[in-house]
Amino acid sequence: MSRPTLGNGAARRLFLARHLLSDPPQGPAKGAALLKVIHDLGFVQLDSINTVARAHDLILFARRPRYRPAALKRLYEKDRALFEHWTHDAAVIPMQFYPQWHLRRTRDAAKLLNRWKDWQRHDFEAQMQSVLAQVRAEGTVTSSDVGRDEPRSSGGWWEWHPSKTALEYLWRSGALAVAGRENFRKRYDLTERVVPAALHDPANAPDTTQTIDWCCDQALTRLGFATAGELEAFWAHISPAEARGWCAVEQTAGRLEEINIEAADSSLRPAFVRPGWANDPALTREPPKRLRVLSPFDPALRDRKRAARLFGFDYRIEVFVPEAQRKYGYYVFPLLQGDRMVGRVDMKAHRDVDELRITALWPERGTGWGKGRQAAFEAELQRLLPLAGVSQLRFVDGWLRDPV
Repeated sequence: MSRPTLGNGAARRLFLARHLLSDPPQGPAKGAALLKVIHDLGFVQLDSINTVARAHDLILFARRPRYRPAALKRLYEKDRALFEHWTHDAAVIPMQFYPQWHLRRTRDAAKLLNRWKDWQRHDFEAQMQSVLAQVRAEGTVTSSDVGRDEPRSSGGWWEWHPSKTALEYLWRSGALAVAGRENFRKRYDLTERVVPAALHDPANAPDTTQTIDWCCDQALTRLGFATAGELEAFWAHISPAEARGWCAVEQTAGRLEEINIEAADSSLRPAFVRPGWANDPALTREPPKRLRVLSPFDPALRDRKRAARLFGFDYRIEVFVPEAQRKYGYYVFPLLQGDRMVGRVDMKAHRDVDELRITALWPERGTGWGKGRQAAFEAELQRLLPLAGVSQLRFVDGWLRDPV
Protein backbone atom coordinates (compact mmCIF):
# COMPACT_ATOMS: atom_id res chain seq x y z
CA MET A 1 0.00 0.00 0.00
CA SER A 2 1.41 3.40 -0.95
CA ARG A 3 1.94 5.97 1.76
CA PRO A 4 -0.17 9.16 1.80
CA THR A 5 1.68 12.37 1.04
CA LEU A 6 1.68 15.65 2.93
CA GLY A 7 2.30 18.45 0.43
CA ASN A 8 5.08 20.92 1.01
CA GLY A 9 2.85 23.90 1.74
CA ALA A 10 0.81 21.99 4.31
CA ALA A 11 3.97 20.52 5.83
CA ARG A 12 5.42 24.00 6.28
CA ARG A 13 2.24 25.23 7.92
CA LEU A 14 2.11 22.30 10.32
CA PHE A 15 5.78 22.65 11.20
CA LEU A 16 5.56 26.40 11.78
CA ALA A 17 2.44 25.96 13.92
CA ARG A 18 4.27 23.49 16.13
CA HIS A 19 7.06 26.04 16.54
CA LEU A 20 4.59 28.81 17.48
CA LEU A 21 5.26 30.74 14.29
CA SER A 22 1.73 30.47 12.86
CA ASP A 23 0.16 32.61 15.54
CA PRO A 24 0.27 36.40 15.33
CA PRO A 25 3.37 37.60 17.21
CA GLN A 26 1.58 39.23 20.10
CA GLY A 27 0.41 38.66 23.66
CA PRO A 28 1.92 38.74 27.16
CA ALA A 29 5.58 37.85 27.44
CA LYS A 30 6.34 37.24 31.08
CA GLY A 31 5.38 34.96 33.93
CA ALA A 32 3.05 32.06 33.14
CA ALA A 33 2.54 33.19 29.53
CA LEU A 34 6.27 33.17 28.82
CA LEU A 35 6.71 29.84 30.59
CA LYS A 36 4.01 28.34 28.35
CA VAL A 37 5.89 29.49 25.25
CA ILE A 38 9.04 27.75 26.50
CA HIS A 39 7.05 24.67 27.49
CA ASP A 40 5.42 24.45 24.07
CA LEU A 41 8.79 24.81 22.35
CA GLY A 42 10.31 22.29 24.77
CA PHE A 43 13.40 24.33 25.53
CA VAL A 44 15.19 27.48 24.45
CA GLN A 45 18.84 27.30 23.46
CA LEU A 46 21.27 29.64 25.20
CA ASP A 47 24.06 31.36 23.32
CA SER A 48 26.47 34.11 24.31
CA ILE A 49 26.83 35.93 20.96
CA ASN A 50 25.17 39.33 21.21
CA THR A 51 25.54 41.04 17.86
CA VAL A 52 21.90 42.17 18.03
CA ALA A 53 20.45 40.15 20.92
CA ARG A 54 21.36 36.81 22.41
CA ALA A 55 19.81 33.75 20.76
CA HIS A 56 17.45 32.87 23.60
CA ASP A 57 16.14 36.43 23.72
CA LEU A 58 15.56 36.61 19.96
CA ILE A 59 13.84 33.19 19.92
CA LEU A 60 11.32 34.42 22.47
CA PHE A 61 11.00 37.89 20.92
CA ALA A 62 10.12 36.40 17.52
CA ARG A 63 7.03 34.85 19.11
CA ARG A 64 6.21 37.54 21.69
CA PRO A 65 7.60 40.98 20.72
CA ARG A 66 6.76 42.37 24.16
CA TYR A 67 9.39 40.04 25.58
CA ARG A 68 12.33 41.51 27.50
CA PRO A 69 15.29 39.56 28.98
CA ALA A 70 14.38 40.41 32.57
CA ALA A 71 11.28 38.23 32.24
CA LEU A 72 13.35 35.14 31.41
CA LYS A 73 15.81 35.91 34.20
CA ARG A 74 12.97 36.08 36.71
CA LEU A 75 11.46 32.77 35.58
CA TYR A 76 14.86 31.10 35.74
CA GLU A 77 16.52 32.57 38.81
CA LYS A 78 13.72 33.77 41.10
CA ASP A 79 10.66 31.66 40.28
CA ARG A 80 12.74 28.51 39.65
CA ALA A 81 10.35 27.62 36.85
CA LEU A 82 13.26 26.65 34.56
CA PHE A 83 16.46 24.68 34.87
CA GLU A 84 19.54 24.67 32.68
CA HIS A 85 21.06 21.58 31.14
CA TRP A 86 21.96 20.19 27.74
CA THR A 87 19.79 19.16 24.84
CA HIS A 88 21.84 19.41 21.65
CA ASP A 89 23.44 22.41 23.39
CA ALA A 90 23.00 24.39 26.60
CA ALA A 91 19.34 25.32 27.09
CA VAL A 92 16.77 26.48 29.60
CA ILE A 93 14.05 23.87 30.10
CA PRO A 94 10.79 23.86 32.09
CA MET A 95 11.53 22.70 35.65
CA GLN A 96 8.72 20.13 35.47
CA PHE A 97 10.84 18.23 32.91
CA TYR A 98 13.78 17.85 35.33
CA PRO A 99 13.11 14.15 36.16
CA GLN A 100 13.32 13.30 32.45
CA TRP A 101 16.98 14.37 32.53
CA HIS A 102 17.85 11.65 35.06
CA LEU A 103 18.85 9.29 32.24
CA ARG A 104 20.98 12.00 30.61
CA ARG A 105 22.70 12.82 33.89
CA THR A 106 23.34 9.15 34.65
CA ARG A 107 24.77 8.49 31.21
CA ASP A 108 26.87 11.65 31.31
CA ALA A 109 28.32 10.58 34.68
CA ALA A 110 29.72 7.45 33.07
CA LYS A 111 30.53 8.81 29.62
CA LEU A 112 32.30 12.05 30.53
CA LEU A 113 34.64 10.68 33.18
CA ASN A 114 37.19 9.15 30.83
CA ARG A 115 36.37 11.38 27.88
CA TRP A 116 37.15 14.54 29.82
CA LYS A 117 40.31 13.03 31.30
CA ASP A 118 41.58 12.46 27.77
CA TRP A 119 40.31 15.85 26.61
CA GLN A 120 41.60 18.08 29.39
CA ARG A 121 44.57 15.85 30.34
CA HIS A 122 44.32 16.40 34.06
CA ASP A 123 42.87 14.61 37.09
CA PHE A 124 39.70 16.56 37.75
CA GLU A 125 38.26 13.72 39.87
CA ALA A 126 40.64 14.65 42.66
CA GLN A 127 38.98 18.08 42.91
CA MET A 128 35.35 16.96 43.12
CA GLN A 129 35.02 16.70 46.88
CA SER A 130 36.78 20.01 47.51
CA VAL A 131 34.56 21.73 44.94
CA LEU A 132 31.43 20.25 46.51
CA ALA A 133 32.59 21.28 49.96
CA GLN A 134 33.23 24.83 48.77
CA VAL A 135 29.79 25.13 47.19
CA ARG A 136 28.16 23.67 50.29
CA ALA A 137 29.93 26.19 52.51
CA GLU A 138 29.91 29.31 50.30
CA GLY A 139 26.75 28.99 48.21
CA THR A 140 26.73 29.78 44.50
CA VAL A 141 30.08 29.86 42.72
CA THR A 142 31.38 30.52 39.23
CA SER A 143 34.27 28.74 37.59
CA SER A 144 36.61 31.56 38.62
CA ASP A 145 35.75 31.00 42.30
CA VAL A 146 37.00 27.41 42.42
CA GLY A 147 40.58 26.17 42.13
CA ARG A 148 42.04 29.59 42.76
CA ASP A 149 45.51 28.11 43.30
CA GLU A 150 45.44 26.08 40.10
CA PRO A 151 47.29 27.41 37.04
CA ARG A 152 45.02 28.92 34.39
CA SER A 153 45.61 27.88 30.81
CA SER A 154 45.76 30.47 28.08
CA GLY A 155 44.95 27.83 25.49
CA GLY A 156 41.39 28.93 24.81
CA TRP A 157 37.76 28.88 25.89
CA TRP A 158 37.57 25.10 26.19
CA GLU A 159 40.75 24.54 28.18
CA TRP A 160 39.66 24.22 31.80
CA HIS A 161 41.62 23.98 35.03
CA PRO A 162 40.88 20.83 37.07
CA SER A 163 38.38 22.45 39.44
CA LYS A 164 36.49 24.03 36.52
CA THR A 165 36.25 20.59 34.92
CA ALA A 166 35.08 19.10 38.23
CA LEU A 167 32.45 21.85 38.50
CA GLU A 168 31.09 21.14 35.03
CA TYR A 169 31.14 17.39 35.63
CA LEU A 170 29.23 17.73 38.90
CA TRP A 171 26.62 19.81 37.08
CA ARG A 172 26.29 17.49 34.10
CA SER A 173 26.01 14.44 36.38
CA GLY A 174 23.51 16.01 38.78
CA ALA A 175 25.21 16.87 42.08
CA LEU A 176 25.14 20.57 41.17
CA ALA A 177 22.65 22.71 39.29
CA VAL A 178 23.02 26.05 37.56
CA ALA A 179 21.30 28.66 39.70
CA GLY A 180 21.49 31.37 37.04
CA ARG A 181 23.91 33.40 34.99
CA GLU A 182 25.65 36.70 35.54
CA ASN A 183 27.11 38.36 32.43
CA PHE A 184 26.47 34.96 30.87
CA ARG A 185 28.74 33.15 33.36
CA LYS A 186 27.06 30.17 35.02
CA ARG A 187 26.54 30.25 38.79
CA TYR A 188 26.43 26.79 40.33
CA ASP A 189 24.84 25.59 43.56
CA LEU A 190 23.90 22.31 45.21
CA THR A 191 21.02 20.73 43.31
CA GLU A 192 18.88 20.46 46.44
CA ARG A 193 19.06 24.25 46.82
CA VAL A 194 17.86 24.87 43.26
CA VAL A 195 15.54 22.03 42.24
CA PRO A 196 12.45 21.02 44.29
CA ALA A 197 13.12 17.84 46.27
CA ALA A 198 10.38 15.81 44.58
CA LEU A 199 11.88 16.53 41.17
CA HIS A 200 15.51 15.66 41.90
CA ASP A 201 14.86 12.61 44.09
CA PRO A 202 16.19 9.59 42.13
CA ALA A 203 13.39 7.49 43.62
CA ASN A 204 10.93 9.54 41.57
CA ALA A 205 12.89 9.38 38.33
CA PRO A 206 11.39 7.58 35.34
CA ASP A 207 13.13 4.43 34.16
CA THR A 208 14.87 4.15 30.79
CA THR A 209 11.80 2.90 28.93
CA GLN A 210 9.64 5.68 30.35
CA THR A 211 12.26 8.29 29.41
CA ILE A 212 12.53 7.01 25.85
CA ASP A 213 8.74 7.09 25.52
CA TRP A 214 8.57 10.63 26.90
CA CYS A 215 11.41 11.90 24.70
CA CYS A 216 9.98 10.51 21.47
CA ASP A 217 6.36 11.35 22.22
CA GLN A 218 7.13 14.91 23.29
CA ALA A 219 9.51 15.48 20.38
CA LEU A 220 6.86 14.35 17.89
CA THR A 221 4.32 16.65 19.52
CA ARG A 222 6.67 19.59 18.96
CA LEU A 223 7.70 18.66 15.41
CA GLY A 224 4.40 17.52 13.94
CA PHE A 225 6.16 14.90 11.81
CA ALA A 226 9.61 13.40 12.15
CA THR A 227 11.95 10.57 11.29
CA ALA A 228 13.32 8.40 14.09
CA GLY A 229 16.60 10.31 13.78
CA GLU A 230 14.83 13.63 14.23
CA LEU A 231 13.04 12.33 17.32
CA GLU A 232 16.35 11.19 18.79
CA ALA A 233 18.05 14.49 18.03
CA PHE A 234 15.34 16.72 19.51
CA TRP A 235 16.30 16.32 23.17
CA ALA A 236 19.60 14.57 22.34
CA HIS A 237 19.75 12.20 25.26
CA ILE A 238 18.54 8.89 23.91
CA SER A 239 20.29 6.81 21.26
CA PRO A 240 19.30 6.43 17.59
CA ALA A 241 18.60 2.74 18.23
CA GLU A 242 16.26 3.62 21.12
CA ALA A 243 14.33 6.06 18.94
CA ARG A 244 14.04 3.51 16.12
CA GLY A 245 12.83 0.89 18.59
CA TRP A 246 10.19 3.25 19.96
CA CYS A 247 8.92 4.01 16.46
CA ALA A 248 8.67 0.33 15.63
CA VAL A 249 6.66 -0.44 18.78
CA GLU A 250 4.34 2.54 18.30
CA GLN A 251 3.76 1.75 14.63
CA THR A 252 2.96 -1.89 15.38
CA ALA A 253 0.50 -0.76 18.05
CA GLY A 254 -1.22 1.58 15.58
CA ARG A 255 -0.18 4.71 17.44
CA LEU A 256 2.12 5.88 14.66
CA GLU A 257 1.76 6.12 10.89
CA GLU A 258 4.36 6.64 8.19
CA ILE A 259 3.63 9.16 5.44
CA ASN A 260 5.61 10.99 2.77
CA ILE A 261 6.59 14.60 3.33
CA GLU A 262 7.02 16.65 0.16
CA ALA A 263 10.19 18.75 0.17
CA ALA A 264 10.61 22.19 -1.38
CA ASP A 265 12.16 20.52 -4.44
CA SER A 266 9.14 18.15 -4.76
CA SER A 267 11.07 15.10 -3.59
CA LEU A 268 9.44 12.83 -1.03
CA ARG A 269 10.80 11.62 2.30
CA PRO A 270 9.04 9.31 4.77
CA ALA A 271 8.26 10.52 8.28
CA PHE A 272 6.19 9.40 11.23
CA VAL A 273 2.99 11.11 12.34
CA ARG A 274 0.22 10.40 14.83
CA PRO A 275 -3.06 8.97 13.49
CA GLY A 276 -5.56 11.67 12.65
CA TRP A 277 -2.85 13.95 11.27
CA ALA A 278 -4.94 14.80 8.19
CA ASN A 279 -7.52 16.58 10.36
CA ASP A 280 -5.02 18.87 12.07
CA PRO A 281 -6.29 22.47 11.67
CA ALA A 282 -2.70 23.67 11.39
CA LEU A 283 -2.51 22.18 7.90
CA THR A 284 -4.69 24.94 6.50
CA ARG A 285 -3.82 27.79 8.85
CA GLU A 286 -1.88 30.47 7.00
CA PRO A 287 0.90 32.06 9.10
CA PRO A 288 0.74 35.85 9.43
CA LYS A 289 2.43 37.87 6.69
CA ARG A 290 4.41 39.88 9.19
CA LEU A 291 8.14 39.61 8.54
CA ARG A 292 10.19 38.25 11.45
CA VAL A 293 13.90 38.17 12.18
CA LEU A 294 14.89 34.74 13.48
CA SER A 295 17.87 33.69 15.52
CA PRO A 296 20.31 31.37 13.72
CA PHE A 297 19.51 29.01 16.63
CA ASP A 298 15.74 29.25 16.34
CA PRO A 299 14.21 25.82 16.98
CA ALA A 300 12.49 25.94 13.59
CA LEU A 301 15.90 26.18 11.88
CA ARG A 302 18.18 24.30 14.28
CA ASP A 303 18.17 21.21 12.05
CA ARG A 304 19.80 22.75 8.95
CA LYS A 305 19.12 19.73 6.73
CA ARG A 306 15.42 19.75 7.59
CA ALA A 307 15.24 23.51 6.95
CA ALA A 308 16.80 22.96 3.54
CA ARG A 309 14.36 20.19 2.66
CA LEU A 310 11.23 21.88 3.97
CA PHE A 311 11.87 25.52 3.08
CA GLY A 312 14.57 25.28 0.41
CA PHE A 313 16.64 27.39 2.79
CA ASP A 314 20.32 26.42 2.81
CA TYR A 315 21.69 28.09 5.93
CA ARG A 316 25.06 27.83 7.60
CA ILE A 317 26.28 29.92 10.50
CA GLU A 318 29.72 31.29 9.62
CA VAL A 319 31.01 32.35 13.04
CA PHE A 320 33.84 29.82 12.82
CA VAL A 321 34.52 30.30 9.10
CA PRO A 322 37.58 32.49 8.29
CA GLU A 323 36.38 35.90 7.14
CA ALA A 324 37.80 35.56 3.64
CA GLN A 325 35.87 32.31 3.14
CA ARG A 326 32.47 33.50 4.35
CA LYS A 327 29.65 33.45 1.83
CA TYR A 328 27.50 35.90 3.80
CA GLY A 329 28.82 37.11 7.15
CA TYR A 330 29.87 36.39 10.73
CA TYR A 331 26.35 36.14 12.19
CA VAL A 332 23.57 36.42 9.63
CA PHE A 333 19.90 36.38 10.63
CA PRO A 334 17.26 34.46 8.65
CA LEU A 335 14.08 36.31 7.68
CA LEU A 336 10.69 34.57 7.80
CA GLN A 337 7.53 35.92 6.20
CA GLY A 338 4.39 33.82 6.10
CA ASP A 339 5.55 30.26 5.49
CA ARG A 340 8.64 31.24 3.49
CA MET A 341 12.20 32.15 4.27
CA VAL A 342 12.57 35.36 2.28
CA GLY A 343 16.12 36.46 3.00
CA ARG A 344 19.03 36.79 5.39
CA VAL A 345 20.51 39.91 6.91
CA ASP A 346 23.93 40.82 8.27
CA MET A 347 23.44 43.45 10.97
CA LYS A 348 24.87 44.45 14.32
CA ALA A 349 23.90 46.70 17.21
CA HIS A 350 26.60 49.36 17.65
CA ARG A 351 25.63 50.40 21.14
CA ASP A 352 28.45 52.93 21.45
CA VAL A 353 26.79 55.04 18.73
CA ASP A 354 23.19 53.96 19.49
CA GLU A 355 22.41 52.35 16.13
CA LEU A 356 21.45 49.06 14.57
CA ARG A 357 23.61 48.92 11.48
CA ILE A 358 22.38 46.90 8.49
CA THR A 359 25.39 45.91 6.44
CA ALA A 360 23.88 43.53 3.91
CA LEU A 361 20.63 41.81 3.02
CA TRP A 362 20.33 38.98 0.53
CA PRO A 363 16.79 38.11 -0.67
CA GLU A 364 16.32 34.41 -1.32
CA ARG A 365 16.31 33.41 -4.97
CA GLY A 366 12.90 33.96 -6.51
CA THR A 367 11.90 36.43 -3.79
CA GLY A 368 11.18 39.98 -4.83
CA TRP A 369 12.23 42.83 -2.56
CA GLY A 370 9.79 45.60 -3.39
CA LYS A 371 8.40 48.48 -1.36
CA GLY A 372 5.94 46.34 0.57
CA ARG A 373 8.52 43.84 1.78
CA GLN A 374 10.99 46.63 2.55
CA ALA A 375 8.35 48.37 4.67
CA ALA A 376 7.64 45.12 6.52
CA PHE A 377 11.38 44.64 7.10
CA GLU A 378 11.88 48.14 8.45
CA ALA A 379 8.83 47.79 10.71
CA GLU A 380 10.31 44.63 12.22
CA LEU A 381 13.68 46.32 12.72
CA GLN A 382 11.94 49.16 14.55
CA ARG A 383 10.30 46.65 16.87
CA LEU A 384 13.68 45.03 17.43
CA LEU A 385 15.50 48.21 18.52
CA PRO A 386 14.60 48.06 22.25
CA LEU A 387 15.77 44.46 22.48
CA ALA A 388 19.02 45.41 20.73
CA GLY A 389 19.54 48.28 23.18
CA VAL A 390 19.70 51.04 20.56
CA SER A 391 17.27 53.60 19.17
CA GLN A 392 18.29 54.20 15.53
CA LEU A 393 18.57 52.28 12.27
CA ARG A 394 21.32 52.84 9.74
CA PHE A 395 21.55 51.16 6.35
CA VAL A 396 25.09 51.27 4.96
CA ASP A 397 25.67 51.98 1.28
CA GLY A 398 25.13 48.95 -0.90
CA TRP A 399 23.28 47.01 1.79
CA LEU A 400 20.77 45.39 -0.60
CA ARG A 401 22.58 42.57 -2.36
CA ASP A 402 21.78 40.17 -5.16
CA PRO A 403 20.88 36.59 -4.17
CA VAL A 404 23.98 34.45 -3.88
